[in-house]
Amino acid sequence: MTTTSLVRAELARLTATPLARLAFIALMCVPLLYGGAYLWANRDPYAKLDQVPAAIVNQDAGATLDGDRVDYGKDVTKEAIDGHDFAWKETSAADARSGVRNGTYDFVVTIPHDFSSSLVSAQSDDPQQAKLTMTTADTNSYLASTIAEQAGKTMRTAVAERVGKQAAKTLLVGLADVRDSLGDAVDGAGQLASGATTAKDGADRLADGTGKLSSGASQLAAGTAELPSQTQQLDSGAQQVSTGAAKLASGLSDAEQQTAALPSQTQQLNAGAQQVATGLKTLSDSTDPALDALEALSPDTVNAAITAAAAKQGVELSPEAQAVIEQTVEQQLADSGNQEQLAKVKQALTGIDQLRDGSARVAAGTQELADASPTLANGIATAADGASTLSGGASQVAAGTSKLAAAAPTLSSGASQLATGAASADDGAESLASGLTKLESGSKELADKLDDGRTKIPSSTASSREDQASVISDPVKVGDDNVASAGNYGAGLAPFFISLAAWIGMYALFLILRPISKRAITAVRKPLRVVLGGWLTPALLGVVQMVALFLIVRFALDLNVVQAGPTIGIMVLASATFAAIIMALNVLLGSVGQFLGLVLMLVQLVTAGGTFPWQTLPGPLAALHFALPMTYSVDAIRQTMYGGSAAAAWSDTGVLLCWLLGALLVSYVVTARQTRSRTLRDLRPSLIG
Repeated sequence: MTTTSLVRAELARLTATPLARLAFIALMCVPLLYGGAYLWANRDPYAKLDQVPAAIVNQDAGATLDGDRVDYGKDVTKEAIDGHDFAWKETSAADARSGVRNGTYDFVVTIPHDFSSSLVSAQSDDPQQAKLTMTTADTNSYLASTIAEQAGKTMRTAVAERVGKQAAKTLLVGLADVRDSLGDAVDGAGQLASGATTAKDGADRLADGTGKLSSGASQLAAGTAELPSQTQQLDSGAQQVSTGAAKLASGLSDAEQQTAALPSQTQQLNAGAQQVATGLKTLSDSTDPALDALEALSPDTVNAAITAAAAKQGVELSPEAQAVIEQTVEQQLADSGNQEQLAKVKQALTGIDQLRDGSARVAAGTQELADASPTLANGIATAADGASTLSGGASQVAAGTSKLAAAAPTLSSGASQLATGAASADDGAESLASGLTKLESGSKELADKLDDGRTKIPSSTASSREDQASVISDPVKVGDDNVASAGNYGAGLAPFFISLAAWIGMYALFLILRPISKRAITAVRKPLRVVLGGWLTPALLGVVQMVALFLIVRFALDLNVVQAGPTIGIMVLASATFAAIIMALNVLLGSVGQFLGLVLMLVQLVTAGGTFPWQTLPGPLAALHFALPMTYSVDAIRQTMYGGSAAAAWSDTGVLLCWLLGALLVSYVVTARQTRSRTLRDLRPSLIG
């Protein structure tokens, strides 16, 4: 008996009678009904949420924002009803509450009376959080309550986006104003820095001036220390000057009286001097020929004169007479006494000339004296007047020096105080200069920091602020970048329910299939052939089930399958693996093994991670997640159905093949033992026949 004949015999047994055929067909349809009906019911439940009844109660009283009336409650209600996300109905609070209790509404959203006022309070000094009240009843549907919570979050997001946009626009306008003001502040800080620089220069000059003032005040204080005694001396001298000035005024007054006739007298003196000069000139002129004659007097001239005189008288002198005359003349001229007389005469004549010249100079001097005497007289008169004025001024100076002498101690004390104050002023000026230096540095730094702060505030226009406000109110947009998309809710559950359908299909078939033919064990005595014959029958039927289920999923339910061939292959492999596991349990434990197949299905129902991520499982169940085969069939179908990782699909396939071979090995070992010997347990009839 071959493996093929064993398969044919088992199939013939299942279809031997009409009732058997009916039972066989019914069991073959179990996985199709389970997987197809469940996936049909959950194909895309979110697409029909607009048929879920929901109530909305608007109690909002509105509010005022920037002088305009706003009613966010009305806006939210209108948007919800117009959006058609649910079968919204606006109603009263009483109707909504009774409706959610009796199932008329799955949930109710209540907008309180202070909704708008709370939203606009964000721009006040007392911000309040707005609230939406969600009323649900799990008696209507727990998932409906979960969906209602999501609807509430959607409403909250929409309202927050709108209010946030308005607040962001207000903020951006304020920032724009702040930016402009910072620009003005930068300019002001620059002017402050410039002014501080100028003030610093002035303070430096002030410090230099106060330094000099302090030094001068110190010198003044030192100089005025002896001022009282010096002013006493000055007062004494001023009194003496006043006395002397009075005497001078008196003397000059006398001189003025005495010189009053001086101009006329000098005129008379000048007239006499002119006469003397004229007379002396005449005398000099008359003596000049005599003096010339005396100068020219010699023996030759005398002899010549005598000869001329004799000739004039008609007397002709003989040579002898001329010789006697010449000798006599020479003797007379050579006589010393005559010479002395002659010298005196010459001296007298020369003195007349000198007297003439002196009298001329005297006449000229007297003329100048006569010309200057009126000026002298006037000068003496003026000096007398000035002396009188000097005397009065000297009296006043004397009086002033007396006052100065009296004030000198006060001046000395004030000079000391001035020196002290000037020193303090110098210290203050230096402190001022130092402070202005810091002010200059700080104002420049302030200008730089303000400019840095201004540049960090983005510039905006009215149009750009609209876009900026939209981004601020809704800063994050979740993009759809799914590398392996299921498409809808039904496709997301399909891998899990296909795997469950494969297990249920095999479990149902083994209710009527014999795991191994005991007749074949006795007759053939070839355990491998018997095991393969027992496994191939449900495996082939599983192929039919999985192909039919795939056609329902892909075409009847129109669920997207990226890789059809690999998906069918994984489904068939999973069905064959589950057939081998359930067969091994039946071969090893009999009816108990069949029951354990049901238990194992229930365990895998919660550990396969078909609905929630396996990480949410408790620790022991999470460990079973990696141990049981349905985990890998679910993951492999996901990879091929959604277009995921081929490497992960091959890894899952390897694990399923290990389970398949392991289960067949267990069946082979038990069957091989039975071919050698039987136990009472082996001979006991099975509950499934």
